[in-house]
Amino acid sequence: MFIHTRALRSLNLKTMLLASLPLLLHSACNRNTNEGVSVDKFYVTQPIVMDTLHTSEYMAEIHSLRNVELRARVNGYIEKIHVDEGQTVQEGQLLFSISNQEYRQGLLKAKAMLTSSIADAKVAEVDLNNVRTLVEKKVVSNTELEMAQAKWQAAMARVEEARATEATALLQLSFTELRAPFAGVINRITNKVGSLINEGTLLTTLSDNREVFAYFNVSESDYLDIVADGNMNERHSVQFLMANAMPHPFKGTIETVEGEIDKSTGNIAFRARFKNPDLILKHGSTGKILLNHNLSDALVIPQKSTFEIQDNLYVYVIGDQDLVELRIIRPSLRIPHLYTIESGLTSKDRVLYEGIQRVKVGDKISTELIPMRQIIAQLARL
Repeated sequence: MFIHTRALRSLNLKTMLLASLPLLLHSACNRNTNEGVSVDKFYVTQPIVMDTLHTSEYMAEIHSLRNVELRARVNGYIEKIHVDEGQTVQEGQLLFSISNQEYRQGLLKAKAMLTSSIADAKVAEVDLNNVRTLVEKKVVSNTELEMAQAKWQAAMARVEEARATEATALLQLSFTELRAPFAGVINRITNKVGSLINEGTLLTTLSDNREVFAYFNVSESDYLDIVADGNMNERHSVQFLMANAMPHPFKGTIETVEGEIDKSTGNIAFRARFKNPDLILKHGSTGKILLNHNLSDALVIPQKSTFEIQDNLYVYVIGDQDLVELRIIRPSLRIPHLYTIESGLTSKDRVLYEGIQRVKVGDKISTELIPMRQIIAQLARL
């Protein structure tokens, strides 16, 4: 009974294998047939001559339109600070009050000296008039008149000196109140209320950031290209890329260029002006200036078509018989998604656009041409 059951199972297995064999053979034949007729197509393109823009990046530093140090002009204690760090202030607004009792006393003393000097001058004038009358009556000699006139002149000189002393005392008193020379933003306040300060002590700095300057260095060759493009103020607007790689919302214009090229670096300094109504940019900010250069009749290809071997740049060119050839190229500039070609290609060459990892020199491939303008339009949407 056991042997019979085992033989029956073996017979069933053979029957199942024989039944499935035609299906397996049919599947294998279909796969081989499909593999035989499947041919990969590779996309190729042709370099195109076009006018374009090249954007250069230059490290830049931001300077406020006006940025000044506010220093004490008298000695004393800080009695009151009327503003806070980071506060926006208006022109003439009171910022610091310095102890002024000593300077008030000095002003009162100067006023008293002036009053005394004016009184002495009046006495000297009366004496001069009396002596002049006596001289006219020939009671006294002219020598007395000259002496009286000299005393009056000396008295008048003391009056002028007293007035100067009073003006100086008044000026010293005014220095005990430090006011904003223009509208701006208060920076760090290092000395607090009660601090003893001397003449010249730095109290804070004030920045007017409603407009800012961006200073950046340009190579001599780039400078000559900019000049060749025409009027810099009208045609060379620039953009500022902030430290977080976000563009500043307002474009600037090149305003001035220094008069000399730095012999040690070969660079020349430029200054661009930017509007900054939201006060985003601060004095001392850093970023990049983006400056566009016009390129005429540039031969361009996609960067995707190139690969590098030992510092040389190569492309695969498809010959007349659809054979893959290796070509070394020399790019002149790298612009977004594209290379401008200096040598190695012409506008008639067919360059492999996709699949450069799947071919080798000498392969014969089936190709489909994609116009370069179509590729540029696709890349522009990235």
